[in-house]
Amino acid sequence: MIDADIPEPAPLSGLPPIRVLIVDDEALGRLRVHDLLRGENGVEVIGEAADGNAAVKAIRELRPDLVFLDVQMPKKGGLDVVKAIGAEQMPMTIFVTAFDRYALEAFDVAAVDYLVKPFDDERFEQSFRRARRTLALEGLDRARGQLLAMLHESETGPRPPVLRPGAAGAQYLERIAVETHGQVKPIPVAQIDYISAAGPYAELHVGDRRFVIREAMQTLEDRLDPNRFMRVHRSVIVRLDLVEALHRGGGGDYELQMKGGVRLRVSRSRREGLERWLGIAPRE
Repeated sequence: MIDADIPEPAPLSGLPPIRVLIVDDEALGRLRVHDLLRGENGVEVIGEAADGNAAVKAIRELRPDLVFLDVQMPKKGGLDVVKAIGAEQMPMTIFVTAFDRYALEAFDVAAVDYLVKPFDDERFEQSFRRARRTLALEGLDRARGQLLAMLHESETGPRPPVLRPGAAGAQYLERIAVETHGQVKPIPVAQIDYISAAGPYAELHVGDRRFVIREAMQTLEDRLDPNRFMRVHRSVIVRLDLVEALHRGGGGDYELQMKGGVRLRVSRSRREGLERWLGIAPRE
């Protein structure tokens, strides 16, 4: 990735260490996370807990910044720990689970990060760095909102991600943290031309530069100001002030032309909303 012209964030080296609590009913599981954290700078493991009750006590007393929380534990599992503490009071949490079912049905939908056992070193590093970025640049508000969504989902079944209020005081994203060349950088959303999906990742297109982040398109759509960004396809979000023209292709397909010449697909289900924004009269 090329990172020219991207403003530098405040040095992360000046931040206090991230205080981590490890919760797992298996000693080997706790040891695995502890050993992996030894390779990370600026981390202090402040405690471990072997069951849900001990986890609740440790979170309340130690007030960690980050918790690695096992989902399946006797008597009180990870979700029970969150309910006991309250999502609004929970530290940032990375869930650990032995079952893909939990990851697919709960954590991915809620956009809370997770590790599926047995996880490799690379996946652990991705998850931890995502937590570090959020702690450094976005605070805990986002993570707590995701925990609330996850708890609701665990009780009532999947639901769409929560939209932020659309009032004048709405707190939409103003920057997105990316990691490049070993550094964390904030990318102002005002510099983003468009965003495209790439499997479980999203690519931020900033001029001739691309930055890859591990984030769902739905989450990005919900957190970007709809007056500035629009999702025109399941795999594309565009910055509206860069939209230049809408082209009709064969078979009723449409393409959006951005300033600079890039053409992007427009899905039929989202075409009408784009046409309204462009001021195109609805078809009879």
